[in-house]
Amino acid sequence: MYQFLALTSVGIESLLADELSDLGATLITQKPEGVYFQGDLSLGYHVCLWSRLASRVLLKLGEGPCGNKDELYRSAMDIPWSDHFESTSTFAIDFVGKSREIRNSQFGGLTVKDAIVDHFRDKGLSRPTVDKVETEITFQARLLKGQVSFYLDFSGRSLFRRGYRKDSGAAPLKENLAAALIKRSGWLDDTSKPLIDPMCGSGTLLIEAVSMALKQAPSIQRQTWGFAHWLGHEQAEYQVALNEAKQASAQFKPEHEIKVFGLDLDSRVLKTAQQNSRLANFAHFIDFQCTDAAKMTNKHTTAGTILFNPPYGERIGDLPELVDAFASLGQLFKQQFADWRVGIFTANVELLSMLKLASFKRYKLKNGPLDCQLALYNLDEKQLAKGATQEESVFAQQDSAFANRLAKNLKQLRKWLKKQDIDCYRVYDADIPEYNAAIDVYGDHIVIQEYAAPGSIPEDKVAKRIQEVIYWAPKVLEVDTNKVSLKMRRKQKGANQYQRVAQEKRTMVVNEHGAKLIVNIWDYLDTGLFLDHRKTRQIVAEKAKGRKLLNLFSYTGSVSVQAALHGASAVTTVDMSNTYLQWAQENFAENKLTGSQYQFVQADCLQWLKQNTEKFDVIFIDPPTFSNSKRMDNTFDVQRDHIDIIKDALACLNEGGEIIFTNNKRNFKIDVEQIESLGLIAKNTTEQTRDMDFKRNIHIHNSWSIKRK
Repeated sequence: MYQFLALTSVGIESLLADELSDLGATLITQKPEGVYFQGDLSLGYHVCLWSRLASRVLLKLGEGPCGNKDELYRSAMDIPWSDHFESTSTFAIDFVGKSREIRNSQFGGLTVKDAIVDHFRDKGLSRPTVDKVETEITFQARLLKGQVSFYLDFSGRSLFRRGYRKDSGAAPLKENLAAALIKRSGWLDDTSKPLIDPMCGSGTLLIEAVSMALKQAPSIQRQTWGFAHWLGHEQAEYQVALNEAKQASAQFKPEHEIKVFGLDLDSRVLKTAQQNSRLANFAHFIDFQCTDAAKMTNKHTTAGTILFNPPYGERIGDLPELVDAFASLGQLFKQQFADWRVGIFTANVELLSMLKLASFKRYKLKNGPLDCQLALYNLDEKQLAKGATQEESVFAQQDSAFANRLAKNLKQLRKWLKKQDIDCYRVYDADIPEYNAAIDVYGDHIVIQEYAAPGSIPEDKVAKRIQEVIYWAPKVLEVDTNKVSLKMRRKQKGANQYQRVAQEKRTMVVNEHGAKLIVNIWDYLDTGLFLDHRKTRQIVAEKAKGRKLLNLFSYTGSVSVQAALHGASAVTTVDMSNTYLQWAQENFAENKLTGSQYQFVQADCLQWLKQNTEKFDVIFIDPPTFSNSKRMDNTFDVQRDHIDIIKDALACLNEGGEIIFTNNKRNFKIDVEQIESLGLIAKNTTEQTRDMDFKRNIHIHNSWSIKRK
């Protein structure tokens, strides 16, 4: 009898143990690392041909102590490697596990490799060659609790690959995971009932479902096996197992018609699914349709199963459409699919709350590195009759505190907006603490910025709240969900950085009081336009009319653009970032502002200011709260260093000139004594620089007008 270890994905172990029992294995033991079992060689071949749930089958060769490198080497030397493969065969070692002495798999693998090579040398045989690409035989060493076990990779890698999937969608399910989902869904209990995958992608779920319903051996088309170059391989026994599997697969005839249905909105992915189904010889069992899952209709006379693996929304830009889709699907299921079972496999478990359904079972699984759940729902009479509780309801606007507040804010702003010449404004800014987000309108798009919630609030509650925000914001503001940009804002420790959150690389042009400004609402936390400085830009522009302006820490140059459009005689724009300075130049070009009077300087503003000899009439300074950029000689703290920068700016200010100093540090206090000692008067203009849409947030920024006495 041989000892085997069948590996699989996390969460499938118990199903695999049951499958192995059905296939005739004995002494089955389920462990976190996999399922151990015993059987003769013919059983090993039988398992490889029939197992749907295993990702690999290993055959044990021996074991030994592994407290350190020397023990690992000696244990490996005790294995009669030359009894298992020829020195002319290429081999590879997979090492799994680590200990205090053996800290990584590469080190462990090299030690085992050395032992194998030395074994052949000691036997007077030629040295076998390691080849990880075109490997003919693979061994696996598994370190666990000070013991190492050596295995032959009996099946070969990726036993889950059936051979029919030549192409796949963006995030395909492994076939063994798909089989587990089908098993858990309960559809196999009565395959005469319909099965629908409304987001079928490359069709893996449906192809596996048909294959299971038809009781097909999943691996009879497999061409390469891990045991092919093993000296213990019995080709005659394997051929018997293969013939029996082929015969059983061909002879099975279902007692009823089997028909499953796949829907997907992406026609290109659907073509891949159709191709895969043809390669699997199951095309006539699967009806594919190019349609939106939220628009599917129940044309079936018998209740069946809906099973799908929706996108997880790993990219936060996908979430707005997903939240809306889940809400729509929940209502659709209730309206059209009474008595059906629904199974949803997802890593974004919080999205399931948008269905407003009560699951009767949840299975924890993994899809690659992602923690996932399979949630099962019975759309029975009790479920459909049950109304959502007030805490859960997000589908009646009057029941949503957030939706009500957003609508109220919009109503209050409408009269003001009619008098403004702007495309961009803030409509909500964490007005209700439980809904900790800011919502900005950019033309016909909206940006939702989710602030980090206090640690005292449970993560699942935070996720549900932001999903309510994502659900209601586009509806109240009458914006398509595909025009919603979602961003997560976190306080940056040590530096005020603009984190990249996407790779859209697209921009849009918005209007602000006659200025055309380029914004990117997709790629960065900040869009290229600080909306809270809108009124400040107009104030600076008016003061700069016919005068020379210096714009320090200019970001994308929106202050410079407004000043130039208002008739500033000269504008110098300074920023350390070449990206933002180029953006500023593009803003000037967008407004057809050209000429030598407009200067752009890439430099550390603090150092440049100390070295500058030119004089200006208006100096606008909007420094970061904190910066430790590598391009700067020292760190900058606006509270600590504001007097120094004002002092340096004063040396560049013409008589009768003015410094406009702003920052966004909460609780910032200007050093009045130091200001007076410099012969200056500082007037707090914060209230005057907050526009109507920022009146609710008195801490959004600080602003000061500084002049000589």
